[in-house]
Amino acid sequence: MIFFEECKNPPIPNLKISTHLFFTNHLGEPGGYKSSEKLNIDTAWEKWHELHQKGWREVARNYG
Repeated sequence: MIFFEECKNPPIPNLKISTHLFFTNHLGEPGGYKSSEKLNIDTAWEKWHELHQKGWREVARNYG
């Protein structure tokens, strides 16, 4: 599972997106933290596009 999150208070020309990767449990819920990285907006969009082409999909859920 991957979460894309806009970084708080970034300089506008350098908008950053944090991606957080989690393992999931048998219910498809976050089950453990794996890693995070900060990407510029274009790289984050490319990453999402690649995942989407591989069959990943957006799921609207409120965890926590």
